[in-house]
Amino acid sequence: MGLKGKLISETEIKGCKDLFHEMFCEKPHHLPNVVPQTIQAVDLHEGDWGTIGSVVNWNYTIEGDEKVVKVIIDEINKEKRLVTFKAFEGHLIEEYKAFKATIHIENEGDNNLAIWTIEYEKQNEDIPEPFSYLQLATNLTKDVDTHHVNQ
Repeated sequence: MGLKGKLISETEIKGCKDLFHEMFCEKPHHLPNVVPQTIQAVDLHEGDWGTIGSVVNWNYTIEGDEKVVKVIIDEINKEKRLVTFKAFEGHLIEEYKAFKATIHIENEGDNNLAIWTIEYEKQNEDIPEPFSYLQLATNLTKDVDTHHVNQ
């Protein structure tokens, strides 16, 4: 495989698509209350919640390891219920020259799909594809959706 790649995950959600988008766009700091086993903290460093250019620090657990990454909110599209996070500091940058994660919601008939797209460029050929991050995003989607459905 090459150094650059894209991974995509689609997960049907049963909860409100607007609440789901709001959680990742404007209220990611609520995630530690919803999924404390995965997300331990989400802190705003610059800007305002739900604003392009804002800088957010994420503390999370992946494959049993606690990690920290600082991201900038690169894109928001409320109509498409889309948010893009671009990593620029932390452990991800040690392995990937570029790492961007986008979540958006699409309607397919009566169904709503949460679609995660991870675009990346590895530092070198020895770095694995970020499948574990796609799995983390998929699990996060299911957990947040279950939380919204049970509210």
